[in-house]
Amino acid sequence: MNYTLKSLIGGMLLGATLISCNHDFLNTQPVDKVSGSAVWSDASLSEAFVTDVYNGLRDGILDQMSFDCQTDNALYSFGKQDVNEANVSPSNLGTVKNTMEWNAMYQRIRAANIALANLANPKFDNSNGVANRMKGEMYFLRGYYHNQLLRYYGGIPILKTAYTLSEADFNIPRNTYEECVNAIVSDLDSASILLKGRTMAAGRATMGAAMALKARVLLYAASDLHDIPTAKAKSSVIASASNPELLGYVSGDRTARWKKAQEAAKAVMDLNMYGYKLNLSAPVTAAEGQQNYLNLSISRNGGEADGIFLKYYIRPSFDDWGSWYPRNNMPNGYHGWTSSQPTQQLVDSYEMMDGTKFDWKNPTHAAAPYENRDPRFYQSILYDGAQWKPRTPDGAGIDPAGQIQMGFYETGTGGGTVTPFAGLDTRNSTIENWNGTWTGYGIRRFMDPDPTLVDMSIRQEVPSIQIRYTEVVLNYAEACMALGQDAEAKKWINAVRFRAGMPAMTETGSALMTRYQNERNVEMLFEDQRFYDVRRWMIAPTALGSQAKIIVVTGKLKSGKTVSTYKYSKDNYTYSYSVQDLGVGKENRKWNDKLYFLPISRDEVNRNSKLIQNPGY
Repeated sequence: MNYTLKSLIGGMLLGATLISCNHDFLNTQPVDKVSGSAVWSDASLSEAFVTDVYNGLRDGILDQMSFDCQTDNALYSFGKQDVNEANVSPSNLGTVKNTMEWNAMYQRIRAANIALANLANPKFDNSNGVANRMKGEMYFLRGYYHNQLLRYYGGIPILKTAYTLSEADFNIPRNTYEECVNAIVSDLDSASILLKGRTMAAGRATMGAAMALKARVLLYAASDLHDIPTAKAKSSVIASASNPELLGYVSGDRTARWKKAQEAAKAVMDLNMYGYKLNLSAPVTAAEGQQNYLNLSISRNGGEADGIFLKYYIRPSFDDWGSWYPRNNMPNGYHGWTSSQPTQQLVDSYEMMDGTKFDWKNPTHAAAPYENRDPRFYQSILYDGAQWKPRTPDGAGIDPAGQIQMGFYETGTGGGTVTPFAGLDTRNSTIENWNGTWTGYGIRRFMDPDPTLVDMSIRQEVPSIQIRYTEVVLNYAEACMALGQDAEAKKWINAVRFRAGMPAMTETGSALMTRYQNERNVEMLFEDQRFYDVRRWMIAPTALGSQAKIIVVTGKLKSGKTVSTYKYSKDNYTYSYSVQDLGVGKENRKWNDKLYFLPISRDEVNRNSKLIQNPGY
């Protein structure tokens, strides 16, 4: 008998011996997992399950590609967005962020349902009410994730149980838009009750968060897009929809819906728990306005009082993409990737300090487009000549001043021998050139301004703002306008503006609404608001229907001026600014009314025979 055969027989005998000694080895519990029954019998393990449901928030608003890149506010550097070109379809969804992707959201909804079912009759000591607190969190997150889908797709299947393999039928129809709103509001009301009076850890759901999200849901529900008689008059695609009840209210009292939205927002305001410097009677100085907006953006120095629901990052934790926001979006001259880039349309939307519109036809404005603007501009946009952080060692000698260089300049002697110099933050940079801006701008908002942070190698600890009090205030003001209460609306809009150092609005009626729409965009820039706002207001054809615009900056040396190392200087240079359309081929933006609601994946429709596709697809 050869060695191999002997070894094989020996192994078989040993295995038989082991089996005979332990008949239960197949029932051994894995050492790296916990059984479901164990999870719901232990408060700490139940807590871990509930905490994991929060991971559906992902990176929130601090993703590499800002959601505003699918609006007129910004451009994504690394690939065109199909939704901007009206090229999306059930077989080509384009770029869909994880925070509103169908499967990702339903996975978290299912997890919330599992938790709610098991917490209904907790098997651990609940004398301190911990199970009720966790139930409150799960009601909130179930409502939150359902709403993420609702505002992206319209009516969706509302799931309040966790489907199992024993289900007789997995085909689930979409609920009407009205049913979805009612179900989400019901969850948020339940969350409010269960979380009332509880002190929650940072980043967890609270009563205030549930109430604020309810105000958002009801504001959307009252808006033009979701009032089907109004929407039909403004869109032929919606007018021809075979199931308009999936998109909005086909009947009912719209004034009552606005009143509900107003009351929900006011209920949050009446808590007197949130808010940052909204009690001013006049505008602060420009410098104070900048500092106030920075404090709000990074949730520090008092600005954290505006936060209602945020996702936090700590530097030693695992590799959260949101904590890499500066590396992903800093200019290439700082070794950042300049992934999301503000457009000229966005820059032009910032008012002058006196509240008048910026106008390229105004010679004073055109000659110095970055001077005397809304203070929030300077804390939101990195523009040519902006003072920023010290450069890394390979750039410090070229730019010792630490200023943003988005243009093309002369060095040498004006009127004599000059040498062209491409700014360090352009696509012709000598630092890196593959990741420079296409638009001539970079993002500053949500960047920690600490000059000691080397942003391309150190993660920051600025939280992702999911819901903040200023949104609630603006939601309230918008509902007031819809109800004809312009004076009350202006009181709160101007409170937001005074904090930023901007003068009061005085308009009424449609003129006030137009200015409010711009104010909302400027105040809540890059907070995942613009995509939905232009749709629910039904201004998307004009807001999103044109090419992204860019800026080309040149600096020409004045006669007799000599410069060897470039620095922004109006004494040495004459600057010119040319607004252009983004080059054909990079992204050819256009609007189609089917884009009011995004397509449901063909795979989902094929899997679920009861799903009805959105109109236009």
